[in-house]
Amino acid sequence: MMPRKRLGRTDIEISSFGLGTVKIGRNQSLKYPQAFDLPDDQQVRDLFACARDFGVNFLDTAPAYGYSEERIGDLLKKERKDWVISTKVGEEFTPDKFSDEGQSHFDYSAKHTRLSVERSLRRLRTDYLDLVLVHSNGDDAEILMNTPVIQTLQQLKQEGWIRAVGISTKTLEGSLLATDLCDAVMLVYNANYPDEVTAIAKSMQQDVAVLLKKVLGSGHICHDAHPAEDPIQAALDFAYANPGVTSAILGTVNLQHLRDNLIKALRAQKLA
Repeated sequence: MMPRKRLGRTDIEISSFGLGTVKIGRNQSLKYPQAFDLPDDQQVRDLFACARDFGVNFLDTAPAYGYSEERIGDLLKKERKDWVISTKVGEEFTPDKFSDEGQSHFDYSAKHTRLSVERSLRRLRTDYLDLVLVHSNGDDAEILMNTPVIQTLQQLKQEGWIRAVGISTKTLEGSLLATDLCDAVMLVYNANYPDEVTAIAKSMQQDVAVLLKKVLGSGHICHDAHPAEDPIQAALDFAYANPGVTSAILGTVNLQHLRDNLIKALRAQKLA
């Protein structure tokens, strides 16, 4: 079974492998190497069941992931207590009906933050959110220091709507700042981008959870690798070798790929 770790200073226990869900709700304006169709409900149920069978209890979603929140809410409404669900605030994505592209815009105001959380509660069919991350536009320091978004999330945490608060960063500066303000930080860390190792070390010192995104480089790691290599195993070995990592988040709509990734994640943690 997938190991579990405490989410920072909270009492929340999450699996060391998290299932990313952007691909169940959105297939426009993404950086994956290949286009894909959104899976049907049975395919998504099968993905969730496979993850659960391996001991995974952590799902990552966001309003900017298209229909992801609604689908999770519909398909897991009877199993809510079995899952730790992370969603986000700050980014809104508008799909284009006439092309494969869409547009994102960002809003970190107190009003929009509260409205976004209320909407996520409705979409996910729940009366609490386990973790809410700020979806960064790339200017992490400005967001953390000069907008009310973190303070608003902390207020919502005090009011009982949110159990933990964090940010999905895009810069080392933002990750380092986040360790002083948040319960969790989601960051990029892989062999091609090891720069965030200092933020992981600081997070570990301050008991802040570290959630890894783009572990496989949005799928490009597999396409760029030498045929004799196993790039997924190498990427997971690298991720889990750092003891400050709480969970690595990977997403797929291919059931066999998910099963293979779960097995490789377990193997990587045995080696760590």
